Amino acid sequence: MGRIVVTEFVSLDGVVEDPGGSEDFEHGGWTFEIERGEEGDRFKLGEALEAEALLLGRVTYEGFAEASPSRDGEFADKFNGMPKYVVSSTLTDPEWSNSTVISGDLADAVAKLKEELSGDAVVHGSAQLAQELIARDLVDELRLADSKIVGDGVAILTYEPAR
Repeated sequence: MGRIVVTEFVSLDGVVEDPGGSEDFEHGGWTFEIERGEEGDRFKLGEALEAEALLLGRVTYEGFAEASPSRDGEFADKFNGMPKYVVSSTLTDPEWSNSTVISGDLADAVAKLKEELSGDAVVHGSAQLAQELIARDLVDELRLADSKIVGDGVAILTYEPAR
């Protein structure tokens, strides 16, 4: 049985919004202000190489799908080749290789995905999806990395889903 692993760049004050700077957020790109070093780079590469699949929200998926196919190297090769599951109610025809849209009941879809996998489905970013997975107790492991105070923005553990 597979596991759901959420990995987030999160500031010391809990912000996960736009760590890479591509979403027009006032404080966007804040992770680039921190050097994670060789060990941090090895960790992120190992995390990617060990994953069996990606589980992403639509916005993160679209950002990865735009950037990843034009890149090369171990990290990009792994991302481009592995199965990708995107949770969306609007995306119908994903173009990035090995991509499948998940819609409908999130808990049912995640339970089915975990049954189909033998390794980890890793959620990168995808703040809204991560919040829903955490709120529904569907996360097997939560990895948080970074060390900067951003000040304001979307925080990972403050979202209350509609019930």
